[in-house]
Amino acid sequence: MSAGRVLILGLGPGDAALRTPQSTAALAEATDLVGYGPYLDRVAAAPHVVRHPSDNREELSRARHALSLAEAGRVVAVVSSGDAGVFAMASAVFEAVEAGDPAWRRLDIAVCPGISAMLAVAARVGAPLGGDHCAISLSDNLKPWPLVLQRVRAAAGAGFVMAFYNPLSRARPWQLGQVLSELRTLLPGDVPVVFATAATRPEERITVTTLAEADPALADMRTLVLVGSRETRAIAREDAAPWVYTRRDARTR
Repeated sequence: MSAGRVLILGLGPGDAALRTPQSTAALAEATDLVGYGPYLDRVAAAPHVVRHPSDNREELSRARHALSLAEAGRVVAVVSSGDAGVFAMASAVFEAVEAGDPAWRRLDIAVCPGISAMLAVAARVGAPLGGDHCAISLSDNLKPWPLVLQRVRAAAGAGFVMAFYNPLSRARPWQLGQVLSELRTLLPGDVPVVFATAATRPEERITVTTLAEADPALADMRTLVLVGSRETRAIAREDAAPWVYTRRDARTR
């Protein structure tokens, strides 16, 4: 077995206090950092550590590069935001392993769990994930848009709270609006909706509204959108944003 290693980790949602100790230890061990450029910019590293930044849509080539470095004996930290296993680099690395050089299957590969945006946002507003829930990426880069809508409809119909990642971009500014319009035909208008942009960072912006009033213009690519279920409640407070939680008991519907 090569002496090299691949350590796949997430940096958390933004606040350094929410980076796990295991991920911090992995970064300290690395000889090389591989990841999307803006994520690598969030990592302080010793001068001898080699950075390998790449663009956002190069996940598989980035994974192959990390595996090749590890095969050559390097200790490679593959960096994502949030949790590396949630719409991030962990699956790309294992996809590259499955389709790539058989020698890569003998590498020492470890995934360090992190704090995903949906967990950070939920903690900010209360307990909206207290019942059954799911995460759906609204990006159609790797799956067809009709499949995205099919999954949204199924999740709403089954009573899941939904966390929407990648809600829109310059190339697809219309998709979140279409999803919200679709959900208005399936769920009551008073279902709570949370727009959380840059959660846990200094520029954080969180808006709690309803499905009837939800405006796609509140979102960008840094935004996570939480749409509640019929069991989700918003508790109004004076001079403060409401708390949002989902009842665990669905038998009283």
